[in-house]
Amino acid sequence: MTLFSNISREAKFLAKQRYILVLLSIVFLLSVFAVWSGISETRSQINTIERLIEKDAIDRDNVLAKQKDYGSAAYYSFNLTYSAPSTMAFAAMGQRDIYPWKHRIRMLALEGQIYETDADNPELSFLGRFDFAFIASVLLPLFVILLLHNLRSAEREAGRYDLLIITASKQQSLWLSRAMVLCSALAIALLVPFLIGALVTQAPLISVGLMALVVIAHLLFWMLLALLFTASKVAAKQSSAQTASVLLAIWLVVTVLIPVGSDMAIDDMVESPNGGEIVLTQREAVNNAWDIPFNATWDEFLATHPQWKDKTQMGESFEWKWYYAFQQVGDQKAETLSKAYRAATLEKNTLAQRFALMSPPMLTQRLMSSIAETDTKSAIEYELAIREYHKALRHFYYPLMFNKAEFSLETLAGLPKFSNTKHN
Repeated sequence: MTLFSNISREAKFLAKQRYILVLLSIVFLLSVFAVWSGISETRSQINTIERLIEKDAIDRDNVLAKQKDYGSAAYYSFNLTYSAPSTMAFAAMGQRDIYPWKHRIRMLALEGQIYETDADNPELSFLGRFDFAFIASVLLPLFVILLLHNLRSAEREAGRYDLLIITASKQQSLWLSRAMVLCSALAIALLVPFLIGALVTQAPLISVGLMALVVIAHLLFWMLLALLFTASKVAAKQSSAQTASVLLAIWLVVTVLIPVGSDMAIDDMVESPNGGEIVLTQREAVNNAWDIPFNATWDEFLATHPQWKDKTQMGESFEWKWYYAFQQVGDQKAETLSKAYRAATLEKNTLAQRFALMSPPMLTQRLMSSIAETDTKSAIEYELAIREYHKALRHFYYPLMFNKAEFSLETLAGLPKFSNTKHN
C-alpha cells in the first residue's frame, strides 16, 4: 500500500507542477505532429502508387497498340513495380527515404535500371526523418532527463530533502514512485497519438503492441539510468545542472557518437562495390556487344539459356532476339558485382544490429523500423521482387521472339503483372 499511496500523492503533486505539464503538452504535440506527418506521407505514397498503376496501364496499352512486333513491344513498354508502405510505416519510415520504393522497368538489362537510382546514405542520415520513431529513439531520452535529472537535487536545493527522507517510510519507494508517475505521464503523452494513428491506419494489433513495448522498454531504460545516477554518491555532490550535464553527455555518446562511429567502422570493415560500378560493368558489356561477333554473345547467353541453342540463327544484321540476348549477357557480367553489393549491404546491416546493442536509441529505431517493415531487409526484398518480375518478363517474351510467333495484342494481354501483396 505504501507504493500505491506514494504514487497517488506524487500524481497529485505532478498535477500542480506547471512546468511538467507544459513539457508533457509539448511531448504530446510533437507526437501528434509526428504521427500526422507519418500518416500523410504514407497516404501520399499510397496515392502515388495507385495513380501510377492507373497511368502505367494506360501508357502501356497505348504504346503496345502502336507496335508491330514483340521486340518493339518489349523495348518501348514500361512496367511499374512498387513497394507499398505497411500500415505501421507511419510510425517509422526507416529506409524508405533512402532506398527507392517504386521503379518503372523495361525488358532491357536490369542492373542499370536498378542502380541508376542507387545512392549512398547521406552523412547524417543515421538520425532519420522526424517521425514517431525519431521521437521515441532520439528525443525520448531527453524528455526523461529533463523530468528526472533533479529528482533528488531539486529537493536538496529547496531544503526539503531531509524532511522527505525522514517522513518517507521507504526512501527508495519515494523516488521510484515519483519517477514512475513522471514517466507514466510521459508514456501516455507519447503513445496516445501513436495508438490513435494505428487505429486510423488499421495496423495489426500485434505490431502495435510490439511497437509500444519497444517504446516503453526504451523509456524504462532511461528512467532506471536516471534513478541509478541520481542515487549515486557522485550525484549527491552535484547540482541539478551538473547532473543534467552528465546525463546529456551519456545521451550524446549513445545517440550520436556510437551511431556515427559504428557507421564509419562498418564502412571500413565491409568492402563493397557501389551502384556506379555495377551500372558501368553492365553498360560496357551491352555497348561492346555491337562490336563483337554474334557468336560471342550467343555463347554467353546459351550458357544460362541452353533451351534456345537451336534458335540462334540470324537472317539479318539485327534481330530482337539477339538484342535482348546481349542485354541478358550484360546483366550476367554484372551479376557477381550485384550479388557482392547485396551481400555487403546485408552484412553491414547485421553489423549495425550488433553495434546497436551499445546504443539503446539506435536499437530502438532499428526495432521500430523492423516492425514497420521499413528496414534494409524490406528494401532488399523489394529489389528481389523486381528481379523476379523482370525474369518473368523475359520468360514471357523469349519464346515469342525465338519462335518468331505472329504478333498479337491478344497475346500481349497475358503480360506478367507485378503484384506486391505483402502490405495489402
